Amino acid sequence: MARVPYLDRSQLAPEDQELLARVINLNRALVNSPGGARNFSRLGGYIRSRSPLNPRLREMAILQVGYLVRSEYEYSHHIKIGREFGVSDDDIRAIAADTAGNTSSLAPLDRAVLRAAREMTTGLAVRPDTWAELAAGLNNQDLVDLVLTISFYSGVVRLLASLEIDVEDEYRHYLDEFPLATVKT
Repeated sequence: MARVPYLDRSQLAPEDQELLARVINLNRALVNSPGGARNFSRLGGYIRSRSPLNPRLREMAILQVGYLVRSEYEYSHHIKIGREFGVSDDDIRAIAADTAGNTSSLAPLDRAVLRAAREMTTGLAVRPDTWAELAAGLNNQDLVDLVLTISFYSGVVRLLASLEIDVEDEYRHYLDEFPLATVKT
């Protein structure tokens, strides 16, 4: 059970009701602070809808963060979203394999994106050798947007955990399909 109430549109001031255009538990909790929710949505909206970063790579990075920290909410939501942006079931299984240090069929740039997400999540920053691999395949705007994405979603998983946001029933089947394994961090 979440640590703050899940609010509905009817409980919000008219000028804040658009904050629940997407009615998910995360948003229903965040609207306890309408200003916070509004500004949270601005950066999240840029990352998801306006960044030129390849959306499949973006979703792979987000899935890696969610998988690594065992965030059921983030991971399940981004399995669904990732599929909409070209992340295949094989890609999702490869994230688990790559995290465990096993070989996968992912392209070198894909593996570098996952490694960057792991390095930022567990060690604060992308290592120089990983950065060099990323820079060989991404331009400067994509590099900055990748770091923004990983940073933002590293914060999101902490917000989800601290507020104890519940996974909605309609997302639970993703966790059955692609279970979160015990990972070493």
